[in-house]
Amino acid sequence: MVNKACDNKTNWDKAVEFHGHECPGLAMGYRATELALEVLGSERSIDEELLAIVENNACGVDALQTLAGCSFGKGNLYYKDFGKSVYTIARRGDSNAVRVAVKYGTTFDPDFKSLKERSASAAATEQDRALYHEALQKRIKSILNAGTEMFDVRKVIIELPPPASIYQTLQCSICGEGVMEPRARLKDGRVVCIPCGEEI
Repeated sequence: MVNKACDNKTNWDKAVEFHGHECPGLAMGYRATELALEVLGSERSIDEELLAIVENNACGVDALQTLAGCSFGKGNLYYKDFGKSVYTIARRGDSNAVRVAVKYGTTFDPDFKSLKERSASAAATEQDRALYHEALQKRIKSILNAGTEMFDVRKVIIELPPPASIYQTLQCSICGEGVMEPRARLKDGRVVCIPCGEEI
C-alpha cells in the first residue's frame, strides 16, 4: 500500500526522514550523489541498475542510499573503510562510473564550528541556539547548491563487482544459527559460523 503523504515529499525530505535529521554531512552525500547521477544521466536504481562504492560510513551514505537506491540489502552498495568523503556511482548496463570527492578544506568553517560548540554548551542561550540553527540552515543550503567549487566530479573506469548472489544457508554446528555458505567455515570437520569458529 502506497502512503500518499510520501508523494509530496522532495528527495531531500526523504533523505532527512531516513537519516533522522538535517545535517551538513547528509547534505554532502546528497549533493555528491545528485552530481554523479546528473553526469551518468541516471535516475534512482529500482533494482541493481546502479551500484555505489562509498569510502566512508558517515551521514552522507544515508543520502546516497535514499537518492540512488543503492543499499546493502540489494547488494549494490559497497563500503571501503578509507575515511574519505568519496562516492562512486556506476551503471551496470554500460559500466559508466562517476567518482565524486569532497574537495579538501572546502567544508571547514571555524565560525560555524564555534557557533555549534557554543549552542551545545550548558551556558547556551536561546539566541545562541537560534544563531546556530540559522547558520546550520544556511550551510546546508550552500552545500545542496554547490558544484565544482566543493566537489571534484570525474568519470572513471572501474571494475564492476558481480551482481548480488543468493547463497545456500548452512547451519552452524555450534550455535545452530543459519550462515550464508561463503561465510561458513570448516573447523575440525564441522560447519561453523565466523564468530563460533573464532571461539574454538
